[in-house]
Amino acid sequence: MIRSSAAVLAALLASTSLTSVSMAQTASSAPAFATSEASDPYVWLEDVEGARAMAWVKDHNTHSLGVLQGDPRYEPLHQQALAIVQARDRIPAPGFTHDGHIDNFWQDAQHVRGVWRRTTLDSYKTAEPQWETVLDIDALAEAESANWVYKGSTCLAPEERYCLISLSNGGKDAVTLREFDSVTRSFVEGGFFLPESKGGATWLNKDTLLISRDFGVGTLTNSGYPMIVKRMMRGQSLDQADVLFMGEPTDVSVSGYTLRDADGALKATLINRSIDFYSSETYRVTDDGAVVKLALPAKSDITGLVAGKLVVSLKQDWTAPSGQDFKSGDLIAWPLDAWLEDQATPAVLVLRPTERQAVEGVNATRNTLVVALYDNVRGSVRVYRPGDSEWTYSTLGLPQNVSVGVGSASETDDKVFVSVTGYLNPSSLWLADAATGAVDQVKSMPAKFDATGMTVDQHEARSADGTMIPYFVVHKADMPLDGSNPTLLYGYGGFESSLLPGYSATVGKLWLERGGVYVIANPRGGGEFGPRWHEAALQQNRQRAHEDFQAVALDLIARDITSQPKLGIMGGSQGGLFMGAMLTQRPDLINAAVIQVPLFDMLRFHKLLAGASWKGEYGDPDVPEERAWIQAYSPYQNLRAGQPYPEVFIHTSTKDDRVHPGHARKAAARLEELGYPVLFYENTDGGHAAGANLQETARRLALEYTYLSRRLMDSPAKE
Repeated sequence: MIRSSAAVLAALLASTSLTSVSMAQTASSAPAFATSEASDPYVWLEDVEGARAMAWVKDHNTHSLGVLQGDPRYEPLHQQALAIVQARDRIPAPGFTHDGHIDNFWQDAQHVRGVWRRTTLDSYKTAEPQWETVLDIDALAEAESANWVYKGSTCLAPEERYCLISLSNGGKDAVTLREFDSVTRSFVEGGFFLPESKGGATWLNKDTLLISRDFGVGTLTNSGYPMIVKRMMRGQSLDQADVLFMGEPTDVSVSGYTLRDADGALKATLINRSIDFYSSETYRVTDDGAVVKLALPAKSDITGLVAGKLVVSLKQDWTAPSGQDFKSGDLIAWPLDAWLEDQATPAVLVLRPTERQAVEGVNATRNTLVVALYDNVRGSVRVYRPGDSEWTYSTLGLPQNVSVGVGSASETDDKVFVSVTGYLNPSSLWLADAATGAVDQVKSMPAKFDATGMTVDQHEARSADGTMIPYFVVHKADMPLDGSNPTLLYGYGGFESSLLPGYSATVGKLWLERGGVYVIANPRGGGEFGPRWHEAALQQNRQRAHEDFQAVALDLIARDITSQPKLGIMGGSQGGLFMGAMLTQRPDLINAAVIQVPLFDMLRFHKLLAGASWKGEYGDPDVPEERAWIQAYSPYQNLRAGQPYPEVFIHTSTKDDRVHPGHARKAAARLEELGYPVLFYENTDGGHAAGANLQETARRLALEYTYLSRRLMDSPAKE
């Protein structure tokens, strides 16, 4: 069950104030550390595959694997993790094809890299679907002696016979694109081939692509993404393709895409210019090749085309050319043809969320718009039907107090897949008919851990500025409130990414079942309450998110759920920055930190790989005013000697071409220089997700929970 408790909050106010005075780390008069490349003694660790850097990685891997894999708990945890990630009783994620078949990409012990496969809807709904293989990535990798990781396919509507397959070397974001015939199940001889690059490609017709790639010197933005969109005809080289649009080096990226109706007919060819991570411009390519800017707000997303109506999600307050005023978070719609002809055409408000609501997913069936709407981090699914002056809606009859996800939708009718899950509720898959409201559970995952006697609470912690921050606690109902519970606090807090309730077999089996408590924070910077919740922790207000996370830790301790010797934290990427901020600002609250593929050196994040694209989130270290607020919390610059830092576990991936592995490496090196014990592990494959295959994923999970067991379940903690 889920119950809400706020009775003790008044008594906790004094303990949850996080002003600079109350920060635990002792102020230091030592000279500022690594404030420039010249003054950074570990900048050599940014040489991703340099001999010296890789020798350092090898030495640290040897040490850390020796410690963690030498623990008697490692192998049982590893075998449990492997059984979970390779299990064949997982729900195969369905994707409707245009003709109503179901596609799925599947990985298991026999298909480590994965297989793209297809079946009928009727067969999919059975216990044992009859799958046909479309493309076997394991067989392809073996035949080509390549380290291929599948990154998806883009098929030409409506027949969807010809597809562009995205293949990554080792899990990098950069991909090679190759034309594939899904009928003959073979790559097209002499077909489209785009060499490894970040960026994408979209079909205009069988012989024409819209491409954004690395076209050579001067064609990438400072963030390392494409700056140019070209139209490429079959038989042309990249150099011969026509340039349609060129952005600026300071942009994040540019890309091309199409709007097609439910029959696959091309309705508009569009170009997106991402000025920063959140602001963009949208252009239409006219029939005569002209590029025309569309009157859309900078912070907005085109989310669908339903029965001729263009649906747009707003991320800012906006006065439309029609004179209408709209709010951040609104969904609005125009009749597409009329709007393209005259952008002063009035829009219709589809949905306006309340302050505690957020739209977490949108998809279009043939005739309806299906929306996952969350209220105080609990989900429901609404079906909206277009009208000339208003949209009407109904709510699907799904389980309550859970997370819902809108999945693949049919283009031939109004069927749509919806996922339902909770922290203690194994995931289930439902097939809904948006036209009638009928819902039918078609798949359910068996329980992967024993949740007997477990429950979920939702609490709130008061942050430094008085804002109430929700968080969930998953635990055994009879846990003692004496501070003795090993507790893992997870957080992210950025990029408008919401942490919603969901079933994690590995957390349940490797942690909860063994007596651990699992806590998920919903701090500002995420999207749990829409764009405003995110914007409240942007740039100069980033410290608010750190204080929110710290407030949750303090609240857990004040409630006697846990205590400093039993509290650990975990987060990756932006969440890794979160962990670094907790480590440097409030090390007195924690006894463990799992820091996954982190951002850490925030004075150089914009100079490493895709980092320049995140200035919209953090600010620009090259601007003195912005540099000042970034340097105040940047973990790498704020590590100090003589602090109560626990032994941390930092891991990253050599193949991560999004968040540079140098962040993690330099963090470990600096901590060691200051005399702290560190466990560091770098996977030489895997990309930003840190898992090129299921075996590596299982190993990473076992390493993490072995470390957490040593730090939080042993008394005293092992180092």
